[in-house]
Amino acid sequence: MTPIIETHNLTVSYNRRPVLWDVDFSLPEGRLIGIIGPNGSGKTTLLKSIMGLVQPDSGYVKLFGQSLDEVRTRISYVPQRESVDWDFPVSVREVVEMGRYRRANLLRRLSSADRDIAADALHKVGLQDFAKRQISQLSGGQQQRVFIARALAQQADLYLMDEPFAGVDAASEQAILQLLTEMKAASKTVLIVHHDLQTVRQFFDWIVLLNTHLVASGPVESAFTEDHLRQAYGGQLTILSKVADLVKERHFPVREKPYKDRP
Repeated sequence: MTPIIETHNLTVSYNRRPVLWDVDFSLPEGRLIGIIGPNGSGKTTLLKSIMGLVQPDSGYVKLFGQSLDEVRTRISYVPQRESVDWDFPVSVREVVEMGRYRRANLLRRLSSADRDIAADALHKVGLQDFAKRQISQLSGGQQQRVFIARALAQQADLYLMDEPFAGVDAASEQAILQLLTEMKAASKTVLIVHHDLQTVRQFFDWIVLLNTHLVASGPVESAFTEDHLRQAYGGQLTILSKVADLVKERHFPVREKPYKDRP
């Protein structure tokens, strides 16, 4: 079976500093896949490389066995919430309807079918009653759900999400998780940059573990191990001392500190 994502010798650098180095892996379809690793390990860069938003120094990415340009309409991207200008004067409904436009028809009017698909996507994230509100009037968790609704409106096969659980309230976290479970049941593939080690086993059935190079890629049971975590987080002794004690219990009350909070 053709892998849904395949990288080969992927190397990316910023200002001549490698962020990803010689990364090789292939991912199956119909999975919830977490990209995990310490801050600065290349997680977001990997997602941007897959989307063609950054150019590699070497290597390549294939999607559905083809180049990005050949399958772009089958892919949807949800960026980090912090990267979005939430003060832009646009309603929740309008944001979701943006998911119905394609590069080839940006100027066309949306059909009634397009609007129905967007409305259904908004209903799936539980925000149909907020359709007329300005996006800036929503909470952080609600804003994240709106952008996921926009991605759903694209009706893609592969969804790439950059930290969709970051900074969201418990209700939004549960709503997003339920939605991801439904997407998997519909044979969609979701690749998520994720920081919270506590929820890896709860959220994902496959992981890509990075620290500039690839540490492990595979089912959670075989890839999310004490040895692999030690390789990825070796310099973060406070986190590792807890993870090493708890990994065998399959319970992870550990949340990685944001980069700004690190000494």
